[in-house]
Amino acid sequence: MDRTRTDAPAMIAEAGVLERIRNGANELSDAMSKVADQVLADPEAAARATIMDLAELSGTSPGTITRFCRHLGYDGYAALRVAIATETGRASARHETGWDVNIGQEIAPDDPLERVLKQLITVDAAMLRDTVDTLDLAAVERVAARVSEARHVDVYGVGTSATIARELQMGFYRTGVAAWVWTEVHDALASAALLSERDVAVAVSHSGTTAETIEMLSEAGSRGAFTVALTACPEATLAEVADVCLLSASRRTSHRADLLASRHSALLVADLVHIAVAQRRFPEALEALESRARAVVGHRPTRELRNGAS
Repeated sequence: MDRTRTDAPAMIAEAGVLERIRNGANELSDAMSKVADQVLADPEAAARATIMDLAELSGTSPGTITRFCRHLGYDGYAALRVAIATETGRASARHETGWDVNIGQEIAPDDPLERVLKQLITVDAAMLRDTVDTLDLAAVERVAARVSEARHVDVYGVGTSATIARELQMGFYRTGVAAWVWTEVHDALASAALLSERDVAVAVSHSGTTAETIEMLSEAGSRGAFTVALTACPEATLAEVADVCLLSASRRTSHRADLLASRHSALLVADLVHIAVAQRRFPEALEALESRARAVVGHRPTRELRNGAS
């Protein structure tokens, strides 16, 4: 049985440095948290500052800065500065083309819809880019290979994550994979108890801390199933109990646009996984799609009816 986990630090190594700082904020000491807050508050200033400057700005010490760099996987402050400068340079280029505006700014009740729309698309686009930078494509390939050969696939998700779970299951189903979605813990556990090494279980949870979802995936894993976590938190319990973790991006802003964007990021990952499965099962997937299209063709209105012709 293949129970080798994808190492979480390796999966996030290719992520942008600012995204890694955001995602790992809960793991930092109080002193290093001050450094993280200062870097995130003004990344361009951090990229220009010396180690003494950053220590003074954050109210810490050069030793704390060094520990912060090593926590992120950098040999020293010089390497961190280069990474921040590179990332802020890309962000500045996007800003000049009108992509990055007002991220984190509060949406007021009297804001015109044009500004609300721009704010939503700005946060959405930024989070999708972060997902592209974070996602481990080798892990996606590994999951697609197991799903394409699976006897049975369970997909779990509760609350807002149930929407992504349903979309992922439907994507598998459309390509001819025997897949079920479970959004209620009792039914999910009953299904998970019947899984084996020939099966795959995928759990969706943005936070990775939803107790019911963790229990579902843990039960599936205890039965020998290959387990997958789709989450924004690589250090959360859900990722720890999974064989493979697929990461979507997350941003902390002062309004709910980030919650909407986080769903879109997770949906991007879900779409990529099910398309990767379809590529591996192309003949079967094509036949399944054509068979379903033929089955429902009689229920589609003709052009004459759509145009109101008698």
